[in-house]
Amino acid sequence: MTTKEFPLSEQPYEKCERFGAEALSDAELLAIIIKTGTKRECSLDVARNLLSMDENKQGLLFLHYTTIQELMEIPGIGRVKAIQLLAAAELGRRLSTAAADSGVFKNPGDLARRYMASMGHLLQEKVVLIMMDTKCHILKEAVIFKGTVNSSPLEAREVFLLALKHRAVFIILLHNHPSGDPKPSHADLAATRRLKEAGELLGIRLMDHIIIGDNKYISLKEKGFL
Repeated sequence: MTTKEFPLSEQPYEKCERFGAEALSDAELLAIIIKTGTKRECSLDVARNLLSMDENKQGLLFLHYTTIQELMEIPGIGRVKAIQLLAAAELGRRLSTAAADSGVFKNPGDLARRYMASMGHLLQEKVVLIMMDTKCHILKEAVIFKGTVNSSPLEAREVFLLALKHRAVFIILLHNHPSGDPKPSHADLAATRRLKEAGELLGIRLMDHIIIGDNKYISLKEKGFL
């Protein structure tokens, strides 16, 4: 049975046109991108097979870390469709980042959401330093570390050399936990204390340290550690 043989209200294209893209399931959205199926399966079946290949049950998020070769192992997904799927995933990530990027952040959640799309799925830890002026406008953002799954040392010297270079008055640190659990480790808390103390001596205030997990975050400021 092809998608054209479905009742009109269940055909992904018509459903999108009548009710909007937000009314479609993940599989239906993917089916629109995939367009065609195989001799035995329609595009919606191929989309469901694609979603079921994710052992961690993360839904569409797995598109952030899968490869063209892995997608092509699914019957009905060739090179062109695999590239289209990864391009759609990247477009979604950039849209999410752009929507959250207003330049001014009212709370830690605003900032966390800006980086969630690009850092929440990473398999290694990444540390980002945000440097701001007296009005909390961002002067510069820099990746100061990329490391192994359980290692992301925060060196005060490197942090404040960059902050001084860009004449920052305030700084914020963000880093991800590949495990998906944003709970701070003892090393995270110790490094935060060191950076706070060093910043007080230099007149550069550490405003927050945000840890990003799987669609969630923890602000050390909100938790009372700063």
